Amino acid sequence: MKNAIRILALTIISLQVFAQIPDTFQWLPDGSGYRDVSDDEIVEVALPANTPKVLVSRAQLTPQGSNALAIKSYTVSKAGDKFLIYTNSKRVWRYETRGDYWVFDTNTKTLKQLGKGLPASSLMFAKFSPDGKQVGYVSKHNVYAEDLQSGEVKQLTKDGTDRVINGTFDWVYEEEFDCRDGFRWSDDSKSIAYWQLDARKIRNFLMINTTDSIYSFNVPVEYPKVGETPSPYKIGVVAIASAETKWMNIPGDPQNTYVPRMEWSGMPNELVIQQLNRKQNESTLMYINTTDGSAKPFYTEKDEAWIDIKSRWENDPMGWDWLNGGKEFLWVSEKDGWRHTYRVSRDGKKETLITTGNFDMINPVRIDEKSNAYYFMASPDNATQSYLYKTTLDGKGKPVRVTPADQVGSHNYEISPAAKFAMHRFSNAKTAPITEWISLPKHTAIDPNNSIAQSASKINAAKLDIEFFKVTTEEGVEIDAWLVKPTNFDASKKYPIVFTVYGEPAGSTVKDSYGTGRNRLYNGSMADDGYIYASMDNRGTPSPKGAKWRKAIYKNIGRINIKDMDGAATAMFKKYPFIDTSRVAVHGWSGGGSSTLNLLFQYPDHFKTGISVAAVGNQLTYDNIYQERYMGLPQENRDDFIKGSPITHAKNLRGNLLYIHGTGDDNVHYQNAEMLVNELIKANKVFQFMPYPNRSHSISEGAGTSAHLRTLFTDYLRKNCPPGAK
Repeated sequence: MKNAIRILALTIISLQVFAQIPDTFQWLPDGSGYRDVSDDEIVEVALPANTPKVLVSRAQLTPQGSNALAIKSYTVSKAGDKFLIYTNSKRVWRYETRGDYWVFDTNTKTLKQLGKGLPASSLMFAKFSPDGKQVGYVSKHNVYAEDLQSGEVKQLTKDGTDRVINGTFDWVYEEEFDCRDGFRWSDDSKSIAYWQLDARKIRNFLMINTTDSIYSFNVPVEYPKVGETPSPYKIGVVAIASAETKWMNIPGDPQNTYVPRMEWSGMPNELVIQQLNRKQNESTLMYINTTDGSAKPFYTEKDEAWIDIKSRWENDPMGWDWLNGGKEFLWVSEKDGWRHTYRVSRDGKKETLITTGNFDMINPVRIDEKSNAYYFMASPDNATQSYLYKTTLDGKGKPVRVTPADQVGSHNYEISPAAKFAMHRFSNAKTAPITEWISLPKHTAIDPNNSIAQSASKINAAKLDIEFFKVTTEEGVEIDAWLVKPTNFDASKKYPIVFTVYGEPAGSTVKDSYGTGRNRLYNGSMADDGYIYASMDNRGTPSPKGAKWRKAIYKNIGRINIKDMDGAATAMFKKYPFIDTSRVAVHGWSGGGSSTLNLLFQYPDHFKTGISVAAVGNQLTYDNIYQERYMGLPQENRDDFIKGSPITHAKNLRGNLLYIHGTGDDNVHYQNAEMLVNELIKANKVFQFMPYPNRSHSISEGAGTSAHLRTLFTDYLRKNCPPGAK
């Protein structure tokens, strides 16, 4: 059992955590150890001894006459006497956020399913009330509260439909704000605050399913395209006893503003919200009096480009970081040109910078108020890496690196409450993830025999000839890049080069972490076959290089990022004479697919072959929250959208193009593919086109799909950009 727990602990952090569905790994409230799931049992492990004990056994989680529950996630009541088990989960758009919930009572040793009478796998975001006597959840866009003693299920909202959404969100809020869990229990357990989105004014985008029946049918998605107004929101507070909702009076037009964050403020009958204007370049924090519904703005910030929200630097956008008994809070801002954390008084009038310096705070890790410590990730000297830093919460200290200096690469930490212990994970491009338990503040391995320091033979062990470097474009822009050389490389010969790209604000491809330099779409080894594999970061990617770097792409997607990529590639051609410039290929997915098209169309002299997957071919087809955040409103600067769209430049195609798209893509709609195809036909361009019937943005559904995609990718690349030295 102990060995099983150790293995489990070493793999936890690599798992994909569903946003707002709690991870199975959870620190104990006092930080003395953690809970997790092992073989469908909930276990508790004490640190530093790593001693496990079973809290809820498999037998206790086996309903009568059925199999044991497969635990997707769980939460524990504040008293620790009840476990809320999430199981039988189903996907909602990207994540499995609906399913069944059961409660195990440790006192009575009983297991009971919640939501009697509601459809299977329809409950969302179930959570205990603070007093542990009730559970709130959403089903079919209505909010419910269930009394755990009596079993009474009370429907708190009754107007939920497929288009009137209570307690959760529409497609675009979920995709672009990471808003999924849309209700919050009050501290006194007497009411629930929740979002309502009215998607009736949003046009449905109609996807067409032609494969699941003889007659095709529509699959509607409420999807506001760029330039279309958002779903109007309301914030309601519903009393559990009466099931009556009081609507809050929030200033501003709900069809031209957003509320991506809402929490109880810690004061009686008071909420705190963040409101963004339509362009997302003005943020206003407000306190809402739930008794009379009145709003009081107290902290405003403006930006010439856009303002990021919490989900940009934390996986879970829920929660407000209060300090000093609720008299102050922490806030992240780029107002001085860097992403920093500030300590702000409750009234918003006084603020203190705590992560001082000319660098970006990448993401917060732990607030240790008792020790006046703030732990966060940063990498002041190398934007491709990340390290743990510590500073004082009062703003009087200087940031100090905690991560050992000899572990060069990327790090992740899960730090316990009170910051006594941490799970530490390290990797770089040549080192598979290694995990250890450490004690803080000295960063000492709890078990020296199972530490990263004792794993020296694993560090930089991968047979991957990767080089990280910088190049400067003709415009003087310094670009981070990497390059993987072929096996048995001979500098006197010339090799084809394949670039992988993304290039938009949602992601970066140049990171010194495991996985970089490897192509999951290629069957076999690119290096063994004689390819150079490479990538470069452009202005506009979310690299920790300051706000100016990230926001240079404002109103310039499809232009400045493409220019930087081409400039970096051109600099690499000059830097490395072993690159065969007659064999240059590029590939990318989603935003990377768009960049691939634009590189192939705008710089055909340099990029000869492209494989583009699920690309936004026309920026006017994408959703309003993402596209307007980075490009503005098309009613005001439509030319910027047109000039940056691949369909505008399709007539310039001279090389080889393979275009791939899933016809069931609810994110980047398949219409992009047909718009692009039309332009290529109009210009009499020969290309290859592969639609995947009924597949989503990930093109992962259906028997054989992933294998077929790899085969298609590999075959096309080998034929049109032949591998091997010359």
